Amino acid sequence: MTDIAMLQRAGLAVAIGLLIGIERGWQEREAQDGARVAGIRTFTLISFLGAICALIAGTDRPILMGLAFVGFAFPFGLFEYRRARENRSFSVTGFVTGLLVFALGAYAILGSMTVAAAGGVVTTAILAGRRVLHAFLQRLKWKELRAAIVLLVMTAVLLPLLPDRTVDPCGALNPHAIWLMTVLIGIVSYAGYIAIRLAGERRGLLYAGLMGGLVTSTTVTWTFARFAARERTAGPAVLTAILGAWIVSLLRMAAIALSIAPTLAPFLLAPVMAAAVILLLPAIAGYLRPAGRTQSPDLLLRDPFELSLMAKFLVLLSAIMLLSKLAMNFAGPAGLIPLGGLSGLLDVDPITLSMAGMVPASLSASVAAETILVAAFTNGIAKVALGAIFGGVRLGSALLAALLLSAACGAFVYLQMI
Repeated sequence: MTDIAMLQRAGLAVAIGLLIGIERGWQEREAQDGARVAGIRTFTLISFLGAICALIAGTDRPILMGLAFVGFAFPFGLFEYRRARENRSFSVTGFVTGLLVFALGAYAILGSMTVAAAGGVVTTAILAGRRVLHAFLQRLKWKELRAAIVLLVMTAVLLPLLPDRTVDPCGALNPHAIWLMTVLIGIVSYAGYIAIRLAGERRGLLYAGLMGGLVTSTTVTWTFARFAARERTAGPAVLTAILGAWIVSLLRMAAIALSIAPTLAPFLLAPVMAAAVILLLPAIAGYLRPAGRTQSPDLLLRDPFELSLMAKFLVLLSAIMLLSKLAMNFAGPAGLIPLGGLSGLLDVDPITLSMAGMVPASLSASVAAETILVAAFTNGIAKVALGAIFGGVRLGSALLAALLLSAACGAFVYLQMI
């Protein structure tokens, strides 16, 4: 290792300790002088100590590095224990953080600088998110936590046991892939659901619409349309929130498809972005109006990890994958477009997953992207209908105009690319 490389790695170790020390010092900024035990200087020096020990031990003497770690951990742990007894505060966060900072400082010397830096950032984020994490646990219901735990345990246990091959005569149903796709959708939806549960109603309509779009933009449209029918003055704010949900839903659809089949990017990404930009313009205009920050109604979202909900999605996804394979066998790629349109009236996720799963082995990226875009359009038609039925003709007309304009723009961009 050259002197310059050594200095760079040592500098990274100091930066990691400084970053975590700033966070720790900020948490105790109001403590009296002498009461602050470990802050900016302490954690910076701990990380630097780890780096020095790593430089002395090198990569060929791991036992020496282990002894250095134990030599630091024992007196530091003893000090933290005595301080905890005096203050009658038995949190081990400070002790664990000290050990982690020492290890990250050493790893900045011996391992990947990128991994060490990422570890420092993640550690700081976890420490800084203390209040948010505690608020999350206080607001989370047991049934929501239980459903997530059960599903994740089932995935960890069942996923390796499921056959990673097709098991039906048509060659369409792969149990391993189907379950993995179902869990992927559940995780994305759960993130939005938790964001709504934590602060959705307090943040207003727009925040609720954006986060609700991660879960289900259809429910957002239905709920907000009913709210608009009751609160006539909230029309612009409702339109903004619904369009925000549609934008997030489009981006979510594209992200899921590209995570499974990156080759869809040249045909899917540009049309989706073009449509999203067109939807964004009236959404911004509505937000800038005074009513654009109206308090949000209760979205009444169901937990995406609820087993009955996951089972229904699993059945729907399997049916769409089977129908997609049959349509491909009997009508060729042209048969997928009508199927995408019909599927989109119910849900855009199953057809998105099905098309992405067929690329590139059974289907070209252009046809898959076209089918997904058609499904997104018909899904928008269904949501426009909900808006008109429950929110009135005025809201329905505004949503229809936004949908047609965004769809026309997306179609124009797509046609330029094929």
